[in-house]
Amino acid sequence: MERVEATNEVAFRVRFTGHSGHLRLEPLPPVQRSTPLSSLPDFILPPAFPPETPESVKAYLEDNYLRPELDPDEFSVENSGRFWDFDWFGRAKVPLEPSAPRSVVAPSWELPFRRSKNTGPSGIWNPSSVEVDVAELMEGAQDSGSMPRMPGPAKDFVRGSTNSRPFRPGGLDGSQALARNLPEDALSGEWVCKVLDGGPAETVPPSFKKGLDLGDLKKYPYQWTCTDQKISAEKKDLMDDDLNMYSVQFDDLFKKAWEEDIIEGSIGDGSVQNEVEKEETNIDPLPEAEISSDNTISSEPGNMGAELGGQNDDSSKHQGEAWALLGGNDEIVSHFYELVPDMAIDFPFELDSFQKEAIYHLERGESVFVAAHTSAGKTVVAEYAFALASKHCTRAVYTAPIKTISNQKYRDFSGKFDVGLLTGDVSLKPEASCLIMTTEILRSMLYRGADIIRDIEWVIFDEVHYVNDAERGVVWEEVIIMLPRHVNIILLSATVPNTIEFADWIGRTKQKKIRVTGTTKRPVPLEHCLFYTGELYKVCESDTFLPQGFRAVKDVYKRKKSSAGMGQSGTKVGVPFTQGGSQSRQHDSSSRGKIQKHSGHQITHSSYGTSGMNHSNSGLRRSESSLWLSLISKLSKNSLLPVVIFCFSKNRVDKSADNMTGTDLTTSSEKSEIKVFCDKAFSRLKGSDRHLPQVVRVQNLLRRGIGVHHAGLLPIVKEVVEMLFCRGVIKVLFSTETFAMGVNAPARTVVFDTLRKFDGKDFRRLLPGEYIQMAGRAGRRGLDKIGTVIVMCRDEIPEESDLKQIMVGKPTRLESQFRLTYTMILHLLRVEELKVEDMLKRSFAEFHAQKNLPEKERLLLQKLRQSTKKIECIKGEPAIEEYFEMASEAETHRQHILEAVLQSHTAQQFLSPGRVVVVKSQSAEDHLLGAVLKAPSAANKQYIILVLITDIASQAPSMSSNKLQEKESQNFQEGYFITPKGKRSMDEEYFSSINSRKGSGTINIKLPYYGSASGTNYKVIAIENKDIVSICNCKIKIDQVRLLEDPSNVAYSKTVQQLLEKKRDGNKYPPALDAVKDLKLRDVDLVQRYHSYNKLLQNMAENKCHGCIKFNEHIMLIKEQNRHKEEVNTLKYQMSDDALQQMPDFQGRIDVLKEIYCIDSDLVVQLKGRVACEMNSGEELICTECLFENQLDDLEAEEAVAIMSSLVFQQNNTSEPSLTPKLAHAKMRLYDTAIRLGQLQSQFKLAIDPVEYARENLKFGLVEVVYEWAKGTPFADICELTDVPEGLIVRTIVRLDETCREFKNAASIMGNTALYKKMETASNAIKRDIVFAASLYVTGV
Repeated sequence: MERVEATNEVAFRVRFTGHSGHLRLEPLPPVQRSTPLSSLPDFILPPAFPPETPESVKAYLEDNYLRPELDPDEFSVENSGRFWDFDWFGRAKVPLEPSAPRSVVAPSWELPFRRSKNTGPSGIWNPSSVEVDVAELMEGAQDSGSMPRMPGPAKDFVRGSTNSRPFRPGGLDGSQALARNLPEDALSGEWVCKVLDGGPAETVPPSFKKGLDLGDLKKYPYQWTCTDQKISAEKKDLMDDDLNMYSVQFDDLFKKAWEEDIIEGSIGDGSVQNEVEKEETNIDPLPEAEISSDNTISSEPGNMGAELGGQNDDSSKHQGEAWALLGGNDEIVSHFYELVPDMAIDFPFELDSFQKEAIYHLERGESVFVAAHTSAGKTVVAEYAFALASKHCTRAVYTAPIKTISNQKYRDFSGKFDVGLLTGDVSLKPEASCLIMTTEILRSMLYRGADIIRDIEWVIFDEVHYVNDAERGVVWEEVIIMLPRHVNIILLSATVPNTIEFADWIGRTKQKKIRVTGTTKRPVPLEHCLFYTGELYKVCESDTFLPQGFRAVKDVYKRKKSSAGMGQSGTKVGVPFTQGGSQSRQHDSSSRGKIQKHSGHQITHSSYGTSGMNHSNSGLRRSESSLWLSLISKLSKNSLLPVVIFCFSKNRVDKSADNMTGTDLTTSSEKSEIKVFCDKAFSRLKGSDRHLPQVVRVQNLLRRGIGVHHAGLLPIVKEVVEMLFCRGVIKVLFSTETFAMGVNAPARTVVFDTLRKFDGKDFRRLLPGEYIQMAGRAGRRGLDKIGTVIVMCRDEIPEESDLKQIMVGKPTRLESQFRLTYTMILHLLRVEELKVEDMLKRSFAEFHAQKNLPEKERLLLQKLRQSTKKIECIKGEPAIEEYFEMASEAETHRQHILEAVLQSHTAQQFLSPGRVVVVKSQSAEDHLLGAVLKAPSAANKQYIILVLITDIASQAPSMSSNKLQEKESQNFQEGYFITPKGKRSMDEEYFSSINSRKGSGTINIKLPYYGSASGTNYKVIAIENKDIVSICNCKIKIDQVRLLEDPSNVAYSKTVQQLLEKKRDGNKYPPALDAVKDLKLRDVDLVQRYHSYNKLLQNMAENKCHGCIKFNEHIMLIKEQNRHKEEVNTLKYQMSDDALQQMPDFQGRIDVLKEIYCIDSDLVVQLKGRVACEMNSGEELICTECLFENQLDDLEAEEAVAIMSSLVFQQNNTSEPSLTPKLAHAKMRLYDTAIRLGQLQSQFKLAIDPVEYARENLKFGLVEVVYEWAKGTPFADICELTDVPEGLIVRTIVRLDETCREFKNAASIMGNTALYKKMETASNAIKRDIVFAASLYVTGV
C-alpha cells in the first residue's frame, strides 16, 4: 500500500497481521520510502517475473510494435480541434514490418547440350540459379481471386468439391503477372536511354508507397549517337506507318548480345542449336489480317530455360502472329540425340521423324499437336510425357473419349509407369503420377477445383477429332479453355484438314505456342478393293484412285445383268486382285461410254443382302451365308486373315456371325488357348451368370475363331473378344464402328459390309473421316507390308464418284460443337473473374471472330478519328435530321403497305389520267406532288406522271421547253383562236382547236421532259407503280393530246396551276384515299400503318427542308453521318459480348435459372443451383426439380432407383415395361415435371419443344428391369423382361450408380438425411454380380 502523509508530516503505514486479517498502523522513519515490495501484505510472497511463453511474447510484440498508436499529446481531445495542417500519417507511430518476398532464387532449366559448361567434377549437372518472381510461381495455382488458394480437405484432393472454386484458366487477360505495377517505360527501350544519358532515377519501387532517393544517375559512356532532330510532319506520317520495320530497339540489341555471349561461352556443338533455331525462324506463319503495330500482347517475364532455348511461350508477341508453328524441321531429326542426349525413357525401336520432333518440344516444355494416321505411333508421345512427369515429380493426365480406351491404356502403361485410373465407377491409385481418365472426369475436376490440378504438368488429349461429336464434343473445348496456365497440352489426332486452325485456336486461347507435327504417311500402306461375284478388284492404292479397276468390275456387273442370270462370262476384263498389284495407273483417255446409274436407295437395299424380292427368308440366309463363306475362303487362300468386318447395326453383326455355321478357322492348340482364357475370365462370375445365353453363344463362336463386338455385349464379354483378337486367335471379327475407335487392335484386312449407315436420323453415305478411321485398322505394323480394305458389293456397284469421295476424299474438318449447358453456366457463375461470356469468346466457334478483333479495334479507332462535315442550314436551325428520321420511318411503313395497298387491284383502279398522286423523287429522299397523264398500256408498261419539282437545278426551262415556246409562237396563226377573257371558264382550255381531234396515244416528247410554268418547275417522267407513294382523293382535268402528243406550253401551264391549287394550304398535300371506304382495307394493322404513313408524308411536306435548294446537299451529308454512325455502332456491336452466337441462348437460360430460383437477380448461385451443379449423368434441371419436389420421398429405395433409370437410359425404341401403380404414378409425375420445364424454356425463347424435351431426357424402358434387379432378381431373369441388349442394361445400371452418388451428394447439401440413406441403400442394392464385375484390363486375367 502507498505511504500516507499525515497533517503533521508523521508517516505511517497500514499492515495486516496474522491470518485473521487484522489491520495494524505502524509509523515510518522519516528516511524510509515506500516501495512496491514493502507495501505488500505480510502473507503474500514477493512476486517473481512470470515465465515467458509464446503467447506472452506474441502479445508483447503486438502491443508494442504491431499495433499503430497515435501520440496522446498530438492527438489529445484538447488539441483535436486546433491542429488541421499537420500530416496525420507522418506523425502516426506505425512500426515497420517485414514485407513478403518478391522473388526467390531457383535453379533454371537448361538445354541438355548446354549443360556441360556447369557440370561438376563428379559429372553431375550443376544447374545455375535464376531469380524468379513469386507471382510467376503462384499464378498457376490460383483460383479466380487475387489470393493464393489454400488446399482443401484430403477427401476432395482428386475429385474436388462444389465448395471449391476452379483454378484460374490460363490465357485470361489481366492475370496477376500482367497486372503488376511497373514503372513508366519499364517495358520499352526508353529505360536504356535513361541509364545511358543519366538524370533522375526512379525512386519508388513498384507497389511501394515510399522510396529512397539516391540522387541522379551518372552518364554512362557509350558509342551510339543519339540524334534529336526535328522531323517534318510529312516525314513523320510516313515513318509512323513503318515504325516497326525501320526502328531499332535497345532491348533487342542487349538481348541478342547477351544470348550470343552465352552461346559463345558454352561448351559443345552450339551450331546444332543455332541451325535448329534458324530453321524454326524460317517457318512461315499463318496468314493473318494486317494488324496495327499498336495492338500487341503484354509481355511476361519467362523462365531462364525458355530464353536459353531461344523460345519463350509468354514473350511479347504481336497480335497478328500465329500461335501454331508447323513442324518439319530436319535439323531436329538429324541431330536429335545431340539435342536430347538424356532421354526420359528409351524406346527399343528407331523413332519416326514426327516422334523425334514432338519429344524435342516436350523436353523444352512446349505444347504439341500430333496429327497422324491410325497405328502411326502417336502413343509414343504420350509415353514420353508420362516419363517426363515421373522424372520431374509432377503428374500427367491421359484423357480418352471412351471408357474402353481408358481401361486399355491403363493395362498398357501399368508395367512402365506409376499409373492410376479414374472413370465414372472406378478409382484406382488416384495418387499416381500418371492418371488415365475420361474427358468428362477431367472437366468435373476443373470445375470443382480439385487440388490435384496443382501438380499436373501435362494433359494428353487422345482422339481429338472426337471434338466433332455432336453430343460430347463440347467437353473437349470446355477442358481446353479451363486448364490453368501451368499445364502443357498434348493433342493426338487422326489427320484432319484444319489441324493448323485448331492448334492456332488453342494457342490463342491459352496464350502459348503450339507445335504442330505429324505425318500423312501410313506405316503400312493400304489398298482398297471391291468384292463382287467372288473376285477382288483393286480400285485404290496409295491414296490414288484407279479408274481402270473400277471399270473392270463395272464391266463384269453389266455382263452379269445382260446374261439374265445365265452365269458369268468366263473372260475377265481387267486384272483381278489375285494376279498381283502391278496394275497400270495410266488413265484411259478413250471413250468410256455411258455407264448405267444406280440410285442410293438401291445400294442400301443391296447392302443388306436382299438379292431378290421373290426369295424366301431361308434362301436369303443361304445366299448371305454363301457370300460370307466365299469371302472368308478367298481371304484365307490369299493369307489375308485376320479380318475385321464392319457392319453398322448390332442386329446385322449378330446375324452375320450366326450365318457362319459350320465354319471353323482355329487349330486345336488355338481352341485350347481360347477355352482356357474364357474359363479363367468368366470364372469371376457367379454360377448363374456363367450360363447366360450371350456368354454361351459368344464362347461357341470364339472356339471356331469367329468373334462379335458391339455395344449390346456385356462388358466382360467384349473385353474377352478384344483380348483374344489381340492374341491373334480370332480370325474373323464382326463389329460395329466402335471397335475402330475404342480398341487398338489392327488386323490384316478390313471389310465394309456396306458404305451407308444410319446416324440416328436417316441413312447416309460414310464420311471420308469415318472410312479412314475404320480402314486404318488394316495392316499390322511390323507384320504386314500392305493392308487390305474390301468393300462388299452384292447386287449393285457403288457409283465411281461416291467411291472416290469416300476413299480419297478429304477427312471431315474439326468443327466446334460448343453449346451452353445449365451446369456450365452455374459452375462459371461461381467464379468471379471468369464469366460465361469469356467461355463463349474462347470457344472454337468464336475463334475467327475473336481473332479479327484487333483489326476491328483499329478500324473503330480510325472511324472515331474521322470528322464529319457540319450541316449549315440557311433557314436557321437545321431540321434535316428530323426530316430524315421521318423519311426513314415512312419508308418502313411503305414497305409494308406497298404490295398490300398501293399495288392492289383496288388502288390501281384509282390511277386513271388526272389523278393527283405523290411520287418518290428519283434523285433524293424526297417526294413530289404530281398528276397521272397516262396509265400503262400494252405499248408502255409505265405510268406517265407530271410532277412539280423545286430543286435549283431545274429552275431554268430546258431546251425542249424553249423550242416549244418558239414553235407555238410561229404556228399560233395557223389554226388556233383565243377565247375572249371575259367568257373563259375554269374548265375551258386557254386554246381551242378549230378542228377537234382524238389522241392516238403516242408520246412525242422525250422523257424525262423538263419545263417551267407559273414560276414553278415541273417534269414529265415515266415511273413504275412502286414509285407512287400516295394516291390522293382528288383529280384534275388534263389534255393528253396537248401534253404528250402535240405538246403545248399553255396546256402544261394550266395543269401546273391546277396542281398548285391543290396545295393551297401551305405545303400540305391533298388528303389521301380513305383506307376503308376507298381502298376496302379490312386488316387493322394495315389501316393503322396506312394512316401513319400518310401523316408522315404530310409532316415531311410541311418541314422547312422540303423544297430547299440545299436539300440534296444536306440529305447526302445526313446520310453520310448516319452511315458513319452505323459503321461505328456495328463495329462496337461486333466487339461486344452481344455479338456472340450463343448470347441469346445464354440470356434465355439465365432467365430460366432465375425463374426456378437456381440463381437470384444478382446472378448469385443459390442452394438449388448448388444442387444442380452436382448433376452430371442426367438432365440437371429435371434431376434438381425432382429432388426439390420430394418426388422420391414416398418411394422405396428399389422404386426410387428404378425411376431414376429414366434419367440415364439412352435407347429410344424399347418394349413397354410393366409397372406397378406406384411406379406408374411416379413416372407420370416425373414426366409432367419435364413437360413443365420444357414449356418454361420455350417461354423464354429457347429452341426447345416441351414434348421432345421430355422424350429425349426421360426414357422409361428399363424401369421394370432396374426395379427387379434392385430387388435381387438374377440377371438372366431380368433380361427376359425387355428386348434391350444385355450390354446396354449393364451400362445403364453402372451409370445409375453414379447418379445415386450424385443424388446422395445433393441430399447432403440439402440436409435431407432420409434421402441420403435411401440413395446409399439403392446404390448397394444394384452393385452386385455381373453388372459390376471388374474389368479384365484393370485386374488382369
